[in-house]
Amino acid sequence: MPDPSPSTPAAGVLPQDQSQDQNGAQTQDQTTSVVWDPAFTRYNFGPGHPMSPVRLDLTARLCEELGLFAQDDVVVVNPPVASDEELATVHDMGYVQAVRHAGEHPDDADQRFGIGTEDDPAFVGMHEASARIVGGTLAVTKDVWTGRARHGVNFCGGMHHAMPDRAAGFCIYNDASVAIEWLLAQGVERIAYIDIDVHHGDGVERCHWNDPRVMTCSIHETGRVLFPGTGFPGDIGGPDAMGTAVNVALPPGTGDAAWLRALHASIVPLVRAFNPQVLITQQGCDSHFQDPLAHLAISVDAQRQAMEALHRLSHELCDGRWIALGGGGYEVVEVVPRSWTHLTGIASHHPIRLDTEIPLAWNAYVRERYDVPGPTVMNDGVAEGGVVWWRGWESGYNPEDPVDRAVMATREALFPLYGLDVWFD
Repeated sequence: MPDPSPSTPAAGVLPQDQSQDQNGAQTQDQTTSVVWDPAFTRYNFGPGHPMSPVRLDLTARLCEELGLFAQDDVVVVNPPVASDEELATVHDMGYVQAVRHAGEHPDDADQRFGIGTEDDPAFVGMHEASARIVGGTLAVTKDVWTGRARHGVNFCGGMHHAMPDRAAGFCIYNDASVAIEWLLAQGVERIAYIDIDVHHGDGVERCHWNDPRVMTCSIHETGRVLFPGTGFPGDIGGPDAMGTAVNVALPPGTGDAAWLRALHASIVPLVRAFNPQVLITQQGCDSHFQDPLAHLAISVDAQRQAMEALHRLSHELCDGRWIALGGGGYEVVEVVPRSWTHLTGIASHHPIRLDTEIPLAWNAYVRERYDVPGPTVMNDGVAEGGVVWWRGWESGYNPEDPVDRAVMATREALFPLYGLDVWFD
């Protein structure tokens, strides 16, 4: 079964789309808030670290070259640094103070808090750079909830491994969880967080493990072979929130069709059953077959298709209230800029066609600044007619397929709690 909304057959940036209200009437979409300022490249762990700020610089430049930031209905947001009070809704103040100290004295970082380590080296200005990411996600979340924007994008965010009391996995402060706590303080009753990063979204899950108002969903390479070693199908939430943690742990080598089948056969029906008022997604693109830190085999084409599906889900369930974040992604020239430019285009209702040629000016900048060649087209050549084809669950369960077994484990753990049929829904 294909994703039911294939790419639109036009070239380059497509016209603004329209969504339907609950009665099927066409309604013009509102502004999309997108976070960007060159100051975000100060989140920099130093030369040789996998999370290079190059990926943010090149993503923003590709968005600019393709005209996304210039659209009348796109507002580029340069947010303030999140305050200590905002950070304290998730993080221990002792930890915040340790991050601030490490940013002022990098050689004196306290590794008990996970900073000053190989994964999370201390750097000058660490607190401000990390809190700016939180400020960005908070800014677009507030825009979306108050109606100033239909969607919000912070491709600089998605720091999903950060814990309340320590850094982990290249993540200092957990911007998604701070945004979730802000929404809960406004009286939001149900929030769904969907994480498609190749690594388990352990920090966000941990922060909301026992809160029945928050469903955290993560589809990732199994923790048996990949950091952080967590996120198994039996992990379904705390005693007061059973069924609100969703984990799909995929085998290494999972490809496009199986990945899309798994997403639609597990997370999508559960989120529909939960019926959230706001959707937050983490769009880490380290599931790509070129990514050096993981072992899935997903194309930009399939990543874009998943973004389209999540976008549609936000309109179906949440009146379009969608906050889309970045996350992991360590092939910083070939993959990240294309994937997150597609995300920005989809969220702004100006999607970029897969067969769009990348502007020559962007590639000239890549060669001049970084002395490497860049990609020439916005796809990996996998989609047929703009669609990556996949089989729906109704085609049948194959117990010999390791991906199907992973999906079934999640369905068996969670579907009965929502009155869903493990075999057919």
